[in-house]
Amino acid sequence: MPAAHGAFLDQGPADWQIIQQDGAGFGRMRLAGHWLSKPDHQRQQVMVRLVRTLDAVPVAAHLDWQPATMEAGERWTAELTRIPAGGPYRLETQLRTDQSNTPEWAQRGDARDLLGVGDLWIIAGQSNSAGYGKGPVDDPPEIGLHLFDNAQRWRLATHPLNDSTGTVHPVNTENANPGHAPWLQFARVLRRTLNHPIGLIQTALGGSPLSRWNPREGTPGSAELFDNLVQVVQAAGGKVRGVLWYQGCSDTSAPAATTYLDRFSQAVSAWREALSAPDLPVITVQLNRVTSTQSEAGHLAWSQVREAQRQAAKAIPGVLVVPASDLPLSDFIHTSPVGNLALGHRAAAAALDQVYGITCDWRAPDISRAEFAADRTQVFVSIESVSGELRSADGAAQPVRIDDADGTIPIGKVSYAGSKMVIELGRPANGSAWLTMGYGAHPPLLPIDMTRNIPMLSCWKVLIAE
Repeated sequence: MPAAHGAFLDQGPADWQIIQQDGAGFGRMRLAGHWLSKPDHQRQQVMVRLVRTLDAVPVAAHLDWQPATMEAGERWTAELTRIPAGGPYRLETQLRTDQSNTPEWAQRGDARDLLGVGDLWIIAGQSNSAGYGKGPVDDPPEIGLHLFDNAQRWRLATHPLNDSTGTVHPVNTENANPGHAPWLQFARVLRRTLNHPIGLIQTALGGSPLSRWNPREGTPGSAELFDNLVQVVQAAGGKVRGVLWYQGCSDTSAPAATTYLDRFSQAVSAWREALSAPDLPVITVQLNRVTSTQSEAGHLAWSQVREAQRQAAKAIPGVLVVPASDLPLSDFIHTSPVGNLALGHRAAAAALDQVYGITCDWRAPDISRAEFAADRTQVFVSIESVSGELRSADGAAQPVRIDDADGTIPIGKVSYAGSKMVIELGRPANGSAWLTMGYGAHPPLLPIDMTRNIPMLSCWKVLIAE
């Protein structure tokens, strides 16, 4: 069989790849390859261009047929710059010679299709980030939502995002088949609002503790999921827009729970340093509940981790937190597909507002101050980020806990007025006292901002002022 002739692409984007745009909204492609012409053809010149996949129209005038740099050994290089955010695009090459010197009759060249310029988001954390929701839900794939999967291949993003078929990094291979995750919905909301593609980079692993993501604790090499994240990002192009992080269930024990905030801060700093992105946004999820039996130590630890996640968004610039405590489960610990859709939307609203500057009312209600009445038998609580009325969707739920020097104080009536709560105590508080909302592994339903259907963030041991 005779050797093929034309232009061959050896280095460049893969089909389905999303290229991270720069701050001005442009991407670039660096290309390299080789060429082979017919023996009687002279004056070889490789040409490259970028067109819209949907209609083959050049993306821009400067991205129509451009000459590559011809090098020794029948090699060529080229670079396409100022590629506007959008897609899908098709990269085309061809070889022109003295006998085929027009675009229509040039010798064939390799192509790459369904490319995009937009934003890349890392998926990291444990099973609720990898996606273990089970059951039917309408969350279909669509062009412009692409995935760099565990086989390190770009493809159309479909559930399960953490499918390990053909993986080249078994360090994050799941023990069971994963299911539905929040992040395809996250990407869909962003793409439809921003009008550019979103690429997801899968690195999550079910059951993984924070220590495997934080190179600044443990022994050298023990943070293998951190190492994998960095390697995968480099393979996907080296630049990303942010991190989607849902983790903490595996740290709900002593002493991991009490040190979670400090260790998470270390991990975020390490990610930003390794990816040369000092302001890298990190969107976190405050833990949903777990319905399995827990010891008192377990209930305490779940509350401590949730508090650390609440505090992280206050203490670490660029870290955002959204709640999940109201979302349905598909088993004892994994958010269901319907819950994941809501969670993906909440995370997307946070990203649109804080990362992209598009105003969204995304912040969950959160305690700002608690203070005693003069007789210390009432507590007045001010809640920030309430758009409408704060209410309990379950009148029988009692999400409030108050502890003082004598132990846990019995709670009487809890009433709501706008963004205020009034808590009636069963006895006067003795000495310093602390307010907890949503205590334990499986807390009662927290009050909800009825306008937006977003629950309060859980809090643990907020000091009550005099």
